[in-house]
Amino acid sequence: MLKKFSDAVAKNDYYKMWLKDAWPYITGALLLSVFQIVTLAVTGNPWGVSGVFANWGAWVYEAVGGSVDKWQYFASEGAQRVLDRGFLQDPGTMRNLGLIMGALFATLIASGFKFKKIKSGKQVAAAILGGTMMGYGARLALGCNIGAFYSGISTLSVSGWVFGLFLFIGAIFGSKLLVKVFM
Repeated sequence: MLKKFSDAVAKNDYYKMWLKDAWPYITGALLLSVFQIVTLAVTGNPWGVSGVFANWGAWVYEAVGGSVDKWQYFASEGAQRVLDRGFLQDPGTMRNLGLIMGALFATLIASGFKFKKIKSGKQVAAAILGGTMMGYGARLALGCNIGAFYSGISTLSVSGWVFGLFLFIGAIFGSKLLVKVFM
């Protein structure tokens, strides 16, 4: 019975069009724009992803007995209010958890989830190095490609365009480095 239902759903043109096949880039861009507008209207802040990870780290550090009260990043009154609000009361945390769960759901519904064999130690090294550099760079820039680039441009900030230029240069450099050293 379940097999028949699964086969019927897989043959359904709407399932294929909306869930299985990739959406056009313009659709993604329009949805990002709508989500940016809604986020700004509801929270009063532009969309950001990486700043929330700093809060997560602070909450974990405080949970094991540490204190971030004297750290420069958390010294402002606004940052302290976010920390006092807590993990489940933070709109940024809810957005990030929604992104993570939504990406997992989309992958599962499109039958795209699979475990892949690690090809080599170089692949692991590249993943660790790349992730570390991206995270560190996002904190240095006080935002990731969403917060510093997309939100910066949408709020008419020159910093968004500067970030975009260096994002493009970094992507070219990183791609060449990846192919030359890690592939």
